[in-house]
Amino acid sequence: MTLPIHSIRWRIQAWHGLLLLLVLAGFGAMAYHLQDTSETRHLDAELHLRISALFGNIARQPRPVPGPGDQRPDPPDGPPEGDPDDPPERNAGRGPRPGSFRLRPELAPLFASDGGSAFYYRVWTRDGAVFGSSPDAPAGLSRPERPQSRGGLFRSVNGRREAFEFTPPGESALVGVSEAGKEREMLRFAGKLAAVGAGVIVLGLAGGWWLASRAIRPVDAISATAARIAGGRLDERIPVSGNGSELDRLAAVLNHAFAQLDAAFAEQARFTSDAAHELRTPVSVILAQTQLALARPRDSDEYRESIEITRRSALRMQSLIESLLALARLDARTEPARRQPCDLASIGREQLDLIQPLAAERGIVLHQELEPAVCVADPDRVAQICTNLLSNAVKYNRIGGEVRLSSRRENGHALLTVTDTGLGIAAQHLPHIFDRFYRADDSRNRSTGGAGLGLAICKLLTEAEGGSLTVNSVEDRGSTFTLQILADENGDAKMEN
Repeated sequence: MTLPIHSIRWRIQAWHGLLLLLVLAGFGAMAYHLQDTSETRHLDAELHLRISALFGNIARQPRPVPGPGDQRPDPPDGPPEGDPDDPPERNAGRGPRPGSFRLRPELAPLFASDGGSAFYYRVWTRDGAVFGSSPDAPAGLSRPERPQSRGGLFRSVNGRREAFEFTPPGESALVGVSEAGKEREMLRFAGKLAAVGAGVIVLGLAGGWWLASRAIRPVDAISATAARIAGGRLDERIPVSGNGSELDRLAAVLNHAFAQLDAAFAEQARFTSDAAHELRTPVSVILAQTQLALARPRDSDEYRESIEITRRSALRMQSLIESLLALARLDARTEPARRQPCDLASIGREQLDLIQPLAAERGIVLHQELEPAVCVADPDRVAQICTNLLSNAVKYNRIGGEVRLSSRRENGHALLTVTDTGLGIAAQHLPHIFDRFYRADDSRNRSTGGAGLGLAICKLLTEAEGGSLTVNSVEDRGSTFTLQILADENGDAKMEN
């Protein structure tokens, strides 16, 4: 029993589902990465906004009044460093006092908790002391190292996103926020991606199953039709949609094969019936003669006559059986061919000599117009074809008629032609003249000793040699049979030598 997983439909569905899953996984990973990058940039923008505001707040912080030894002269090329709008004591000191940092009221909302993740800050003096810090800043928050390049930096540490920056004098500030909010947002985004991906997979698998079912439907029709044909319904054919698909072409080929199979079985049945019919007559004659001879004592002449009739019937059976065996061997292609260059003219002369006694009995005159015509074929098969054609021409000719045998070369082929002056063959019989057990009319009956197999054997022998056998006939004027085999150019030189 075939498991469902081994069916083509399941394999197509499995591959389709796997490819869809890989594509969705790749798309989801890319979308997740882009969303994560976008959220990080948004968080960095918020941090940059706050650290910029924080640095503006640091510039406005009061500084300690310098002592006698702390006085530094003003630069010779300008006023003292600092903001002229600030109080005088700010520009007089070296830096803000630790713990003196005050956040301006307008900046307080930037660091207020709104029920979510609050931003925190911490400020260090140039000496590394904590200048100011928000109440919710994490414990153990250390001052970051000053980077080589000027400007701010961002970092992620212990589930927090932080931005820090240094002033030219050496003061530093850090603003940070927990990444829990971002993680929750990314978790929600991942859930949406999973839901959309699951929906797409379900729809894709459903559509794939529908497409696979439509694609496999002709295969099911082919299997069902083949099963019915195997059951004996040889007239069944596979329905063809006509869309030109590969399965349509396969169905057309199989229909042609089934038609040939149907014709072969019909031909076999007809052949068996005809063979049985042909064999029944001589067997009936033999049985009748033996029963008649055994019914009562008879004289020697009567016994001789019965034996002679029995012998003729046995000879007819022998001829029929040999013809049937010859057809069987040709159909099975078990008889090896002996291919070699042979001259149709030489073979024709030999067969004319053999058929001469039969022609003399019926007063038929034999003519020959034999020109060298070398071909590559089995000489024995060609001789058998020639003998059968000459025998038919004599048997089915008028008393005192003529038979003409000719050979020639024409268009690269060797031709052998047998022409008789018999009754000819009607046009409606010509397409069937090479069928087995076929007789065109009453002139071709059992009284001549033929069984209707001679021309069928000639046709099969000719096809086995790669040639063709054609007939041209006119009623009341005679028939012409033409054997055509590919000529051998090299064979001509061998024959001449």
